[in-house]
Amino acid sequence: MRMNTNIGSADEYIAGFPEDVQPILRKLRSIIQKAAPKATESISYGMPVYVQGKNLVYFGGFKNHVSFFPTPSGITAFAKELSTYTVSKGTIQFPLNKPLPSKLIADIVKFRVKEMEAILEEKKKTSGTKAKKK
Repeated sequence: MRMNTNIGSADEYIAGFPEDVQPILRKLRSIIQKAAPKATESISYGMPVYVQGKNLVYFGGFKNHVSFFPTPSGITAFAKELSTYTVSKGTIQFPLNKPLPSKLIADIVKFRVKEMEAILEEKKKTSGTKAKKK
């Protein structure tokens, strides 16, 4: 992975990879954008992140795979579907020599969007209650 903290955009990030890896990263980016159309794209920790209230998911390129970072909850919720992939607490690795599981990635992103919306809604209710008590 190219850990360059001077990268200003996902386009710059993707351009830093070999030509055969760039289409895979662009595809992963596209899947995320379609599944979370209200999310904003940014760079954090030297890689693309999608934010909707808080960070939803990240993605990154590596020598033999691309990684998708949907947080631990995104991995736990789809543990069965992810059983054929290398996963860790917050990361899923997709080998470069196999097609990306587009529907699975989209489903995980949509799960994270719903999860984040619920968290933000609960936070709104809680902060509204605190404001009324003052």
